[in-house]
Amino acid sequence: MSPQPQAAVGAPLSRVDGRLKVTGEARYAAEHDVDGAAHAVLVDASIGRGRITAVDTRAALAHPGVLRVLHHGNAPRLPYRANSGSNNPPGRRLRVLQDDLVRFHGQPVAVVIATTLEAAQHGARLVKVRYDAEQPSTDLAEGEPGKPETYARGDAEAALRDAAVRLDLSYRLARNHHNPMEPHATIARWDGGSLTVWDKTQWVVGTQQELAAVFGLAKDAVRVISPFVGGGFGSGLRCWPHTVAAALAARVAERPVKVVLSRRQMYAGTGFRPAYDYRLRLGSDRRGRLKGAIHAIDGETSSYETFTEGIMTAGQTLYSLAAVRQAYRTVSLDVNTPVWMRGPGFASASFVLETAMDELADRLGLDPIELRRRNEPDEDESNGHRFSTRRLRECCTVGAREFGWESRPLQPRSRREGDWLIGMGMAAGVYDPGRMPAKARARLDADGTAVVEAASSDMGPGTYTAQTQVAADALGLTMRTVTFRLGDSLYPPTPAHGGSMTMASVGSAVLDACDQIRRQAIELAVADRESPLHGADAEDVVVRAGRLHLRSDSARGETYRSLLGRNDRAHLSADGSYAGPPDSERLTVHAYNATFAEVAVDATLGLVRVRRMLGVYDAGRIISSKLAESQAIGGMVGGIGTALMEHTITDHRDGRIVNANLADYLVPVNADVPEVKALYLEGNDPDADPLGVKGLGEVVQVGVAPAIANAVFNATGRRVRELPITIEALLQN
Repeated sequence: MSPQPQAAVGAPLSRVDGRLKVTGEARYAAEHDVDGAAHAVLVDASIGRGRITAVDTRAALAHPGVLRVLHHGNAPRLPYRANSGSNNPPGRRLRVLQDDLVRFHGQPVAVVIATTLEAAQHGARLVKVRYDAEQPSTDLAEGEPGKPETYARGDAEAALRDAAVRLDLSYRLARNHHNPMEPHATIARWDGGSLTVWDKTQWVVGTQQELAAVFGLAKDAVRVISPFVGGGFGSGLRCWPHTVAAALAARVAERPVKVVLSRRQMYAGTGFRPAYDYRLRLGSDRRGRLKGAIHAIDGETSSYETFTEGIMTAGQTLYSLAAVRQAYRTVSLDVNTPVWMRGPGFASASFVLETAMDELADRLGLDPIELRRRNEPDEDESNGHRFSTRRLRECCTVGAREFGWESRPLQPRSRREGDWLIGMGMAAGVYDPGRMPAKARARLDADGTAVVEAASSDMGPGTYTAQTQVAADALGLTMRTVTFRLGDSLYPPTPAHGGSMTMASVGSAVLDACDQIRRQAIELAVADRESPLHGADAEDVVVRAGRLHLRSDSARGETYRSLLGRNDRAHLSADGSYAGPPDSERLTVHAYNATFAEVAVDATLGLVRVRRMLGVYDAGRIISSKLAESQAIGGMVGGIGTALMEHTITDHRDGRIVNANLADYLVPVNADVPEVKALYLEGNDPDADPLGVKGLGEVVQVGVAPAIANAVFNATGRRVRELPITIEALLQN
């Protein structure tokens, strides 16, 4: 078939769901109107480790409006079948209200069901739980590491011994929590043996599978609905205990039940970016060619599950290195299980690798960009695969020109404006975007409008809009005549909405379904003796604004409406799919960036202000330039938080998170956000997937924190190897 005109893809279009959101008509998890819903509030463990010895519910049950109080002593036993189809890490997942063990501070130990939210909240405060408490282990530096995951190529020890320049650096990265605007919430309703939940989730199919496994149901007996997600950053990538608690409470109460986590409860009720201790030994010759690297990485996980993420990949592939050795150990602690957070693994690794590269450049007297150019690989040295596209050099070149890199002070602490020390820094970034099997369903109705469905989520990047753009161009329709539906497990299954995989995976399935329908219509037209296109070469037919016509003669054609009406076709439909990358693929598909930052640091107070930032991205084809810019802004703002503010503080005496609120857990606000600019390199990656995209959501945050840290060094001459960068670190003697 002739290539379709691209009218929607690439255009800076406003969000199709924007009006619903700004007018409050978009329904989030806790806002669905479910008749007869009761309210439930979780009671959280006040110790970090031990056993429950007694639960006194008498005062709570006597409170007006309280219906039931569930705990391990009276809750129904649940099957908790094995479930390999969700994002559960290896281990034995937490079984809600099924035993007397307390594994971390804040673990749900009871749930109060009441007719009103206020009654449930007060009833939860009236539940008295006694414990046999033990001392929890919550300090990463003192935990017991497990067996390491390892990687090696070449003789790294020998390479370091022979290197003319050697660095031996130790880093500490704080735990970060996601803190999306919408708190996690679930409404659960049973209809006989079938369960429906309205949930805040980034994977409706994964939540469906997990609830089916927990309650011993067939998957089709569970329906998960999640049309809007008010931010996630990875926090909704698995089914959490509160969702199980809501379904359990609804079954016992024999009525729908709503559970909404408080901001405090989200710190123990959902996952987090794990803390890391990371030692890097790096060696090069005097011209800056890297010779060897040894990575020793310790990351926190819970005592009952082993969470890992892709923290090793950047050290294997970003730069040319003949010898690399890595050991990644998880440290089991009495905490809840971590989960992926924007740029998972790669954002943490980039802080270490990219600040070390900056330190090496300073030691050698090289421009940091030049050092990176001298270590550009020709192939993925971790596996010998070729790169689909790798335009990191171009990202650096464009970024240096646009940011004014030539004005960067050569000597640290050499540029000053009154009390402020001014510095510039940059960092490279890489992310391995996911590409997973997905399905979609499309229908073209006789009136010339279309509906496309897929069980994806949209936590804010603009999935509704981007998928509508793909569908509109593939069908040859205008945006306003296409409706894209998502967030329902009744729709065709899709992978998790995270890992930068949605556009490549779901978008490719949408493209396939809509291409099939367009081809059906063209074949119908060229075979129809009454059609102006009868007998035409199908390869010469395109569709624009709902009208089929010859590319070589636009006057010869007809509309979908007339074609389907004349042939008594109420609609055309198709099921589309994307199988994911082929098993035989010997290709590395990565997205890249170069991030530039300028900071001002108060010479007396150590206060850091980010003054401007620029990100330049090699992310394949850009479906929506407007949405892409929004993604980059969000990623850079998130990176500012990681670099300068975000830090979960644990009281190691009992495992309590001290700053479990938005007053003490600091995130960037408008006053912290500088001038931010994003540039995307034109082009696409035809080897990546049918759309040629490489994903945006993660790579835009990778590299931000080290760019800021490197700018702080350029401003002050002080190298900080711990995140976040604090005033105290900059004021140390």
